[in-house]
Amino acid sequence: MNTWSALFLLPGDARYETARTVWNAIVDRRPAVVARPTTAADVAQALRFGRERGLEIGVKGGGHSVTGLAVPEGGLLIDLSLLGSVRVDPDRRRAWVGGGAMLAELDRVSQAFGLATTAGNVSHTGVGGLTLGGGMGWLARQLGLSCDNVESYEVVTADDSVVRASESENADLFWGLRGGGGNFGIVTEFVFRLHPVGTRALLAEFFHEVDDAPDVIRRWVDLLPSAPRPATLTAWAGRTRAGRPLASVGYVWVGDPDEGRRLLPTFRELGPAVDEKIGEMTYLKLQTIDDEPARYGLRRYWKGHYLRELSDGAIQAFLSVARSGDGGLHGNFQSYGGAIGEVGADETAFSQRDAVVEFVASTAWTDPAEDETEIAASRRYGAAVEPFASGVYVNALADEGNSGVRRAYRTEHLRRLTDLKARYDPDNVFHLNHNIPPAIESPGQ
Repeated sequence: MNTWSALFLLPGDARYETARTVWNAIVDRRPAVVARPTTAADVAQALRFGRERGLEIGVKGGGHSVTGLAVPEGGLLIDLSLLGSVRVDPDRRRAWVGGGAMLAELDRVSQAFGLATTAGNVSHTGVGGLTLGGGMGWLARQLGLSCDNVESYEVVTADDSVVRASESENADLFWGLRGGGGNFGIVTEFVFRLHPVGTRALLAEFFHEVDDAPDVIRRWVDLLPSAPRPATLTAWAGRTRAGRPLASVGYVWVGDPDEGRRLLPTFRELGPAVDEKIGEMTYLKLQTIDDEPARYGLRRYWKGHYLRELSDGAIQAFLSVARSGDGGLHGNFQSYGGAIGEVGADETAFSQRDAVVEFVASTAWTDPAEDETEIAASRRYGAAVEPFASGVYVNALADEGNSGVRRAYRTEHLRRLTDLKARYDPDNVFHLNHNIPPAIESPGQ
């Protein structure tokens, strides 16, 4: 177990400044103390330290929450970055992943054997936050969500116990950790199932004038139900750096690129494109292509929705951002279906398996004077799409609070999650997240 000097950092230490920094540059909060554990026992010690002193407790993995919820002003920040190791057994097709590991390390170690599991689209995202919320990525239509590929979790609970959760051990907690976020404890290790996916991928994008885009996207929607599982269909709307309004449709294919190219004629028939971008790459390259636009140091905001269908009204709302000229704001659709929807609705806490697409509106800027304008534009765009939405991905929530959490989960799931919270964290120690409070019965109930 770490000594005090090794485990805790105080303001004035250069490592403290690094630890409190998160992805969104808007967030600038200062914890009273930072813990940097290297073992589950260290995590338990740090948690006990914070609880004994009445400190608000935040837990940082990759720090990619747009609201920076992990960083408590004047509280205890438990920074899991030193719990970042990844170990792979290629024969058993398993990966043991530290709670603070980044997706880049999971992908790198697994791909050395041509293996992978579903991971997100930005390599400096934390494995923990992604997986606990569900975990969408380019492999999800083939393999299911990240949480569907977890065999077991090692967890430090609110009473500083270290437990394991799997289908056969603490099965209720195992259910809740697959989509319920960081509400039930601090995960110090994930055991993932890996799959032989090869090492190659294909990216295809077709760009269209906004006036042509409604018909193109309608035809793109018709492709969604029958799309091959290696293909994740995508759409984009916004403005180029030169200010030109455009929309695009396309797909990401993980597997043999020659097989993926068989879809190209279908996409070329959707409508006249002003440009196209077709590229073969390694899977590792695919997993990093969004790293630069998603880099640290920018001010950010986003809004997200799930849609079960794409009506003409939803398509027009999606394209409205290209016509509005709201700076760097843009929208994306990413297709669901396939293996995601084959997991039973009640098998995990993740509640949106019937979604057809996920929508995200996002923007980034550098000048603090633009905060109000950029955030307002994102909210307007999100509000335009919301009437057509069926829910929201918990990892895409921003500052919606309780109303957002209620949209992220089915009613029966949320009831079960609140009961689970009451069992594992009755004092709501882990509340700096998209919070599910403990179930509280009113007098007389």
